[in-house]
Parts: sequence; structure tokens; C-alpha cells
Amino acid sequence: MTASPRSSEAGSPLSLDLPEQARGDRLDRALAALLPAESRASLQRLIREGRVRVGGRRVRPSYAVRGGERVEVELLQVKPSSIEPESLPITTLYEDGDLLVVDKPAGMSVHPGAGVRRGTLVNALLHHCADLSGIGGVERPGIVHRLDKETSGVLVVAKNDMAHRALAAQFKARTIKKTYEALVWGRPRTPSGVIEGPIGRHPSARVRMAVRPDGRAARTLYHLRATYGPLSLLEVHPETGRTHQIRVHLSFIGHPILGDRLYGGRRPAPGPDRRLAEVVAAYAGLALHAHRLGFAHPRSGEWREFEAPRPEVLRALLEALEHSRESAPAPDRRRR
Repeated sequence: MTASPRSSEAGSPLSLDLPEQARGDRLDRALAALLPAESRASLQRLIREGRVRVGGRRVRPSYAVRGGERVEVELLQVKPSSIEPESLPITTLYEDGDLLVVDKPAGMSVHPGAGVRRGTLVNALLHHCADLSGIGGVERPGIVHRLDKETSGVLVVAKNDMAHRALAAQFKARTIKKTYEALVWGRPRTPSGVIEGPIGRHPSARVRMAVRPDGRAARTLYHLRATYGPLSLLEVHPETGRTHQIRVHLSFIGHPILGDRLYGGRRPAPGPDRRLAEVVAAYAGLALHAHRLGFAHPRSGEWREFEAPRPEVLRALLEALEHSRESAPAPDRRRR
């Protein structure tokens, strides 16, 4: 079922008598023949949610029709959403009839939430696209996965429910390839490593997440790409998709991301290099960028990868750090 901005609510039950010729058929298939305006997938969802009853009892989509049964179907009615489409600039990396791949800027929320109704990616998408998948709900049409507001980079959006389900299944199976760049404080003890630690809500600061025994399993891989004095550039591959996962895991091992106010990334630059300290102090963002996303196209099955270039502020920061490193005097190794 394709959806523009809307929400769903239960309507009055519809009573149907299953025809004798449907005997031996699956319930979802028999209902699809009686209700051509509803997709078989949407009917299966209604059956699983208990919105379809045969003889007053819940059944499975695979229920074998006997013929003549009375069926009550509670169809979902749609109503307009309060989310307003907005003509906001979107950098499109790829688009076809099933999906849209965008380069989300830092500072833009992915979807509306508490106290935020405008200026989100969803507002922009509703202006850009005539239709978006409705599985994510009225607040999140088309949204299969998210990036934090402060994180920039590549994000895929589903235009229809088929694409949404196929992409969501890949995220669940962890076959999606996600590559991030993170500029962190300190230098990891090993150039490559794996961070494993269950993540859950912080016990006292509810806006934060934390590594805690009762959290959900989380696993992150990293590779060291460069060092700049007190900072290191990492390539990061999150194998799971927990809230704030990369930020939490890197902070957990003692290397918070530059600019991360929630997880300890605002520490001052140590050392005598004033130029480096000034460059770092001037950076106001979160130095985390979703650089690459790879997945199997939901319709063709073809493997596709998309890259988002570094945002200008992060690119300028890395260039300044590189220049500072190249111009730094070599250490005096003479024996004293």
C-alpha cells in the first residue's frame, strides 16, 4: 500500500461470507479476491493483528477456507496527516520508482518528533515525492533507517511498501553494508578492532544511551585511517543498528567523537600546537559522517553502493589538520 502523508485508524468491521468455490484456499488469498482494493500483504498484516476473524475467532493467514464462513474484517481507514510538505533542498544521490537515496545534511532531523514538526527530511521528502511507503507510520513515511540529527551522509528512503519491506529485511539480516567516518579523540591501541557491548537507555540521563548488561547486543568494527596529533580518523562499520551505537561504542573505549556533547567529545585539544587547537575549537559540528551504504536493490536484487562526499565543514577540518601535521616540526631525536 503506497502512502502519501496520512495515518490509519480502525474503521467499522466489514462482514463477508466466504464463497463455496474458495474451499481449500488460503484465507489471505480468498480475501484478496473479495477485496481487490486491498493488497494481499496488507490483508496478511490485518489477519496477524487480529483485525480479521472467522466465526468470531482469530486465525492465521494460511487458514484453509471451508466455504460459507462468516468473516469480520476491520479495514484501516486513512486520514490526512498534519505533517506539511516543505520545499527544502535535498541532495539526491539516486532515485527510481522504488527508492530514493539522499545525502542528509548535518543538523536536519530525519522525521518529526517531540517539539519538531518542520524542517525535517520527511517534510522535504513529502514535497519531493508524490508517494512514500506507509509502513513506517504517519510520522515516518518512507523512512527505513535513521541517522542522528547531527550526523551527515547517505540514507535510503522507500517509495512503496514492497521496497520498504525488502530493505527492512536486509537491515534485520545485517546484510546492509554501512561505512562511516569518525574523527575521534585519542589513538586506538590497535589499528583495527571490534567493539562489542550491549546498548540500552542510560539509567539516569534519558536522552543518552549506554553500554549496560541488560542492553541489546551491539557490535561495531573500526579501522584507523589517519592520526592528527590528539585526533584519529576512523572508518567504522556498525554491524547492528542500535540508537547512537557508534557514538556510544567509541566513547566506551575511550575515544569519543569530536564535537559529541552527549558522549564526551568536547574536550580541549592538548599540546603546544596552537594552530591545531584553534582549528579544532572552531569546529562546531559532530565529526561523524555516513560515507557509504550498500544493499541489494529491492526489485532487481542487484547490489548497489552509494557514497556521500564529506560535508564541506568536515572536509575543511581534515584539510586543516593535514596541513598542521605536515607543517609540524620533526621531533628532535638527538641523544642528549
